[in-house]
Amino acid sequence: MQLRRRMLKLLSFAGVFGSAGLTGLVSNALAIGKVPVAQGVYTLRGEVSVNAKPARLGQLIEPGDRVATGPGSEVIYVIGQDAFLQRDRSIIVFATDTTKSLLRVATGKILAVFGMSRNQRNLVVSTATLGIRGTGCYIEDEGSGAAARTYFCLCYGSVELTPTAAPQERESYSTSHHENPLFIYNDMTMPKMIAHASVINHSDDELTLLEALVGRWPPFFGWGGSQY
Repeated sequence: MQLRRRMLKLLSFAGVFGSAGLTGLVSNALAIGKVPVAQGVYTLRGEVSVNAKPARLGQLIEPGDRVATGPGSEVIYVIGQDAFLQRDRSIIVFATDTTKSLLRVATGKILAVFGMSRNQRNLVVSTATLGIRGTGCYIEDEGSGAAARTYFCLCYGSVELTPTAAPQERESYSTSHHENPLFIYNDMTMPKMIAHASVINHSDDELTLLEALVGRWPPFFGWGGSQY
């Protein structure tokens, strides 16, 4: 019951409720672990486009699609066993072969949860390649260039992180609850391309919502939740 109240509050804030009350999609989301919601765009606010055309609720996001958000905008969408919360001023490009390279963060901010996969799938950011399995993560990417910087929090799961500017600094690690947030750089004047960071701009409530949309619990469920 406490989780239900927390999720209702979050969903209300996200603008999911309409004049008719709780939608069928939200009802499915609250039936955690039983019935995942329908695929496609779940909520949207503000200026959101798919392949340069205005996005619409329920629209499927396909391999090769480009999802972009404008200032003050946000979109939540589901693809297979994966769910995404894309924040404002962000451009995400999905690979044509999502069994291997899943997506590229051209710029901006995204929170994502991924189902378990037989093979490692890659996320590409301006400073690194992130090989993931059964993962929840948050990314803020400042774009390309010699001074590019990416924030990466492996909220839980496993990753193989390879900095583009220094592949020899590759790291493989696992977390269960935001233990190792990082900044990743392209600046060759720095002694290392990876530096420790703090947990910023994403919450356990948001991760719980995304996992609920695909019928799962996050691994930290029952810990009480945190807001960062």
